[in-house]
Amino acid sequence: MRTHHCNEIRSEHIGETVTLIGWVNSTRDHGGVIFIDMRDREGLTQVIFRPDDSQEAAKLSHTLRNEDVIQITGKVAARLKTEETDSTNAELATGEIEIVATTLTIVNKAEVLPFQLDKELSNEDLRLKHRYLDLRRPRLTNNLRQRHLITKAARDFLSDEGFIEVETPILSKATPEGARDFLVPSRINPGKFYALPQAPQQYKQMLMVAGIERYFQIAKCFRDEDLRSDRQPEFTQIDIEASFVEQDDIIGIVEKLLASMFSKSRGVEVPTPFERLTWKEAMNRFGSDKPERRVGMELVELSEDLKDCEFRVFSGTVASGGVVKAINAKGFADISTGQIDKLTKLAQEAGAKGLAYIQVRGDDVSKWRSPFAKRLTETEVEALRTKLNIEAGDLILFAADQWEPACEVLGRIRMEVCSLQNLLEGNDDLDFLWVTEFPLLAYDEEEDRHVAVHHPFTRPLKEDEEKLRNGDLDGLRAQAYDVVLNGYELGGGSIRIHEADLQSSMFKALGISEEEAAVEFAHILDAFKFGAPPHGGLALGLDRVVMLACREDSIREVIAFPKNNKGMEIMTSSPGSATPIALRDLRIKSTYVEKQKSE
Repeated sequence: MRTHHCNEIRSEHIGETVTLIGWVNSTRDHGGVIFIDMRDREGLTQVIFRPDDSQEAAKLSHTLRNEDVIQITGKVAARLKTEETDSTNAELATGEIEIVATTLTIVNKAEVLPFQLDKELSNEDLRLKHRYLDLRRPRLTNNLRQRHLITKAARDFLSDEGFIEVETPILSKATPEGARDFLVPSRINPGKFYALPQAPQQYKQMLMVAGIERYFQIAKCFRDEDLRSDRQPEFTQIDIEASFVEQDDIIGIVEKLLASMFSKSRGVEVPTPFERLTWKEAMNRFGSDKPERRVGMELVELSEDLKDCEFRVFSGTVASGGVVKAINAKGFADISTGQIDKLTKLAQEAGAKGLAYIQVRGDDVSKWRSPFAKRLTETEVEALRTKLNIEAGDLILFAADQWEPACEVLGRIRMEVCSLQNLLEGNDDLDFLWVTEFPLLAYDEEEDRHVAVHHPFTRPLKEDEEKLRNGDLDGLRAQAYDVVLNGYELGGGSIRIHEADLQSSMFKALGISEEEAAVEFAHILDAFKFGAPPHGGLALGLDRVVMLACREDSIREVIAFPKNNKGMEIMTSSPGSATPIALRDLRIKSTYVEKQKSE
């Protein structure tokens, strides 16, 4: 149906007769001579319709509207370029030529579109309802192309490294740990439910027991959780697992994998090895386990300097075993009252009672604007100046609480200040790093028990193994590692437990009884009895990798048919209701009652 695509013809084709097929991108009437930009997936070509070349084609061209599907045949000609007139377009790869059409076939007419494709649309639901149109935008088409290149680079690299791609089941079994599962009722097993996998975790560990040694999968995963711009109820991850490895082996493989993926997509060289921070250091310096390091503003510890401060919020916190930490937002002393209120609300949402601050409006302390600055002694002021490098025009923001909450609150404030000051605008640097030595367990106040920070198959550090076996659960560290890029967690993994007795100790620490473990995890406990090799792995969030490679702010921009922020796929109205017959066959009944609309 065509001899060339719409981004293929160049000056060397001048004089040739060609056939193109695609969409009308735009039309222009220059005194009865019609110019159109014709588009396909690859790009644009200008086509001209003149009565002198073809009366029939020229007449038909007057009926064209944007997004009509057309086929044209014509001769390649050079665009006019003289000292007086230059009609070439340096921004187009085909900008030196045009096609003088001799035939025109309208393959399919398009109705008036619900929105213009050449303008950005803020109504995301309208875009998603007509996603097939939205995807015609070159930016989104390119995003899907980049996704293909990144996925192919991952497959090629892992295959070359000796990994075998294995597909694991989509219909599996719900487990008591992790996020909420999507459940699928079984018609032929009444009252029983499959679960869609949150990750192929147990299956890939079984593959290691099976002797596969090196496995990978471009895996679809599902989590029934609240959504954000970088989360979806269904997502794709590059899942890997390997036997006879230690942490450094997995880290080395993943660094080379990411370097290959970004080389193929962005055409950049990613320096390796990546820097490593322990979880405690990342929290202490940046207030986050996925730190954005392209801006400064590190957290500074001030507990010792302010332990006797007259401001009781600080001294009282230190006396109760807490900490006082602060950041210096350089040059932000002119922050508005509204912005201060916004930061205070953010701190309160993160668990703080309020937000202490100093607006440094001059070198002299008398010019400092703050609810408590007058209560500081000269020694305390000097300590702040020295440790925070305070200069006129700075904004100092404080957090006072127990260590981890104080770090988390100030970490959130730090990133909001980055946004308010536009500190990352135009910054295209790629800052990869590893965060290691995460806590193995966290205490859940609501459930009154310990929960796994990663998952129940994560191995503790060697020096903490005996503590786990003995039930000493405080301060246990995991052989877990997350790879981070520009403040986003790209993926995480760990070295796994491969001994049945250590796995049983882990289940006991999580409050999972022997009876419950025997029911829920019998397969993995049994497998570990038959020569399970040491193994570990990692999963990269493919959607998030592509989002960052494409410089997008939301993973919805790099997924062909994403859900919206309510978990709905608007184009097909998914999820939808089930018919009474379908529910009858599944032997289930919905108790949900729809609200009646008022007359």
